[in-house]
Amino acid sequence: MSFDRCFLIVETGRPLPSMRRYGGFPHWIRVAAGLSEGDAVVVDVEHGAALPDAGDFSGVIVTGSGAMVTDRADWSERSATWLRDAAHAGVPLFGICYGHQLLAHALGGEVGENPRGREMGTYDIQTTDAASDDPLFAAGGTRFASQTTHLQSVLRLPDGATLLAHSELEPHHAFRWGDRAWGVQFHPEFSATHMRGYIRARSGPLYQEGLDPVALVAAVRAAPEARAVLQRFVRLARALPRD
Repeated sequence: MSFDRCFLIVETGRPLPSMRRYGGFPHWIRVAAGLSEGDAVVVDVEHGAALPDAGDFSGVIVTGSGAMVTDRADWSERSATWLRDAAHAGVPLFGICYGHQLLAHALGGEVGENPRGREMGTYDIQTTDAASDDPLFAAGGTRFASQTTHLQSVLRLPDGATLLAHSELEPHHAFRWGDRAWGVQFHPEFSATHMRGYIRARSGPLYQEGLDPVALVAAVRAAPEARAVLQRFVRLARALPRD
């Protein structure tokens, strides 16, 4: 079966309970990417849904999750195997947060606790020299704002991966593997409203870790360039020739 021009959204988790009134991650991603409902097929792998043939889609987007890649849950490991095969088959892939880490793990990288601690809020992302000719990052300049929330990170990139971006707290904010697979630790689908809601919901742990959630909320700002990275992926994936 072919889903011409459709994107597969692999759902690996749900937003925090207080944020679910805004919909789930697939909805946030679809809106941020500029996709209509008819442009996306959602597969909830966290709850056991089977993954279809990745080659039937223009591209694949993997969501974030409250789960941890290092837990090696059965559904996560099955998804990693599927992602590895899809990447080697040349399917356009875009992993977000958990999806970024899962893609790195699938391709032989290492995921674990970020030794620099939690990164939560609006942070500036610095691109690398390699990003200057990357189709998703080149147009965004050398620095842009992004929404972030994570405890784990990609500690070691897969062999052959190209580092595209980093921040003060996250050395591997974005990478490309080959010429059709990208992972981003930041959340291009988060609006400023989403980010503020996440910080408020995590205020207890933030205080315990010596962080100031009030200041983090006050520092939240729009991150249109981060969102543009996701939109460029959609345009690129649609323009690529289909086998």
